[in-house]
Amino acid sequence: MIPKLKRTITSLLPVEKSRTGECNGCGDCCKLPFRCGFLKDKEDGTYACAIYSIRPPNCRKFPRSRAQWETVKENCGYSFPDIRIQVENS
Repeated sequence: MIPKLKRTITSLLPVEKSRTGECNGCGDCCKLPFRCGFLKDKEDGTYACAIYSIRPPNCRKFPRSRAQWETVKENCGYSFPDIRIQVENS
């Protein structure tokens, strides 16, 4: 319950500017730390949110930071490019 509470409180903070991508419907964020009751399975193996258009900020902004993204990075459509590598390669 503590991780969910922390995610809700930190949702008031802005999303890191380095975040790229978009939601791909993997549903991993909706299973942290337990499965959300609004998460619906689709026939193609992806997921859909039953309240997507009115979802709360903690859902809307996830992953808000690289640390949050690290928990779902295998399937998540968002990413946080490593700024240090981009600067070195420029």
